[in-house]
Amino acid sequence: MAGVIQTTVRRSMPASLFRRARHRSPGLASGLVGGALAAGLGLAVFTVLVMLLWVSSPYPDSGPGGALHVAAALWLLAHGAELVRVDTLSGTPAPMGVPPLLLAVVPVWLLHRAARDTAEGGARDNAPLVPGRIAWAGVVLGYLAVTAPAALYAAGGALRPSGTWTAVCVPLVAVVAAGTGVWTAYGRPSGPLEQVLGAVLPRGVRHLVLGPDGRPGVAARAAAAGATVLVAGGAVLLTVSLGRHLGETRGAFGQLTEGWPGWLAVLLLCVALLPNAAVWAAAYALGPGFLLGAGTSVTPLGAQAAPLLPPFPLLAAVPDPGAGTALHGTVAALPLTAGAVVGWFVGRGSVTGGGGFRLWTTGRTAGAAAFAAGLCGALLALLAGLAGGPLGTAALARFGPVWWQVGLATAVWLGLTAAVTALTVRAWCLRRPFRRGGGERRPARVVAPRRRPVPPRPALRTRLPRRRRFGRKRERSAPAPVAEDEPYLLLDQDSDDRDHGGLGGLDAGAGPLGLRPRPAPTSPATNPASPRELPDLPAPSALDEPPSPSAPGDTEPRPPA
Repeated sequence: MAGVIQTTVRRSMPASLFRRARHRSPGLASGLVGGALAAGLGLAVFTVLVMLLWVSSPYPDSGPGGALHVAAALWLLAHGAELVRVDTLSGTPAPMGVPPLLLAVVPVWLLHRAARDTAEGGARDNAPLVPGRIAWAGVVLGYLAVTAPAALYAAGGALRPSGTWTAVCVPLVAVVAAGTGVWTAYGRPSGPLEQVLGAVLPRGVRHLVLGPDGRPGVAARAAAAGATVLVAGGAVLLTVSLGRHLGETRGAFGQLTEGWPGWLAVLLLCVALLPNAAVWAAAYALGPGFLLGAGTSVTPLGAQAAPLLPPFPLLAAVPDPGAGTALHGTVAALPLTAGAVVGWFVGRGSVTGGGGFRLWTTGRTAGAAAFAAGLCGALLALLAGLAGGPLGTAALARFGPVWWQVGLATAVWLGLTAAVTALTVRAWCLRRPFRRGGGERRPARVVAPRRRPVPPRPALRTRLPRRRRFGRKRERSAPAPVAEDEPYLLLDQDSDDRDHGGLGGLDAGAGPLGLRPRPAPTSPATNPASPRELPDLPAPSALDEPPSPSAPGDTEPRPPA
């Protein structure tokens, strides 16, 4: 028996492993399929766009094979990979590393959706989720499995992707986007972020980035708000500058190409580069500005001439060469506004108990404002690094803002402004006697309550009788006597219950309950004359003297007392 049990135990181990692998394999397989599908959809989007432009172009330089090579190269450029153009006039390969930020939305969104759907497994609410590591690994491997042949195919065209940049940027984008998708499928838990932040930040600073409830901390929200204000303000500056140079902007379309297909292609390229231009304008407002080639800088203090610039519509917004004027100096309002927004967020958080503390001190409030400005500077440095790059060699080796200069200028501008604003907001919130949050409160001034003036009552007031529901009903007043010349006197006189079939209760002489009282019986001795024997005299009516309810001869029911 023991041998049988031992044999059963030995055979159950491979069965359990097989069952475990069988349960895990659908998640890995779906992840591989989802990642490959995301890469294929991204390639399809760029291929359709390039093929439409190639078909509508009046001067196609190559066949459909060249258009497909360009589509694959642009798809890799959207991941941040640098391209190299080999067919130049000088024969020297020229790098092109300015990735349109708007195109990066396509692969990132597709990877995020694929990882999220894979982790959810297409299950309902009560079904278990696919393990996060399996879903993440499957999506990344499936995506890279399509990226490798696409990169090899694009290497045979006029625009060839750089092998080093492709090997670094594409896997990085896939790992980060797929990780956020799995994290979203699991309800955005704060555990992984706490582990990462706990390894690099102390506890007091960590709560400024990630709150105890798992939501972004005060400094993180303030930094995000400041970066949003800077980029949005840069877009406004770009729009104003393009409006001032509207003639040059329209002329650039005609110098680049002819016909509606060519103008449409240039317009689509400008739209894809709008986020880059907004970051450039924000860097210009911060002070460091941007480069239009090696040694050619554009700042609010002055702009240098760049003779090698191509006639591109967005480059028409570049300020004219020369020293800066007072109008150029007005762009300093943008970093001041962003610093005020960061300070407002930090000041409100210092009073409402952000970061797990009841009420912040002035030192902690100023430190949190400086830390938020540093986070905002890191975000702007990242955006500046992604928005620029080389467009050639020698003088065209560098285009766009310098990332470290933009990050340092952002931290300095916003650090000073945010600290002052945060302390001001904190003092104002503590000054108010009634505020939100559970922090300490200053004692409010005791003010005697005001009494509302009471109008005097009138001297004479008539009290209306109150209706009784269960009391004695009041007796009805007797009707007025009938005149002697009433034409219907004989009908009233001769009416009784016997003549009208029991309808005599409707007579006007009826009692309170609708019953007519009967007169007491009389004898001929006491009353020798009856009304019928005296036709000359008017007959006495029951309306002349109503009988009293307390008469001894009254045998009819009485109203309740």
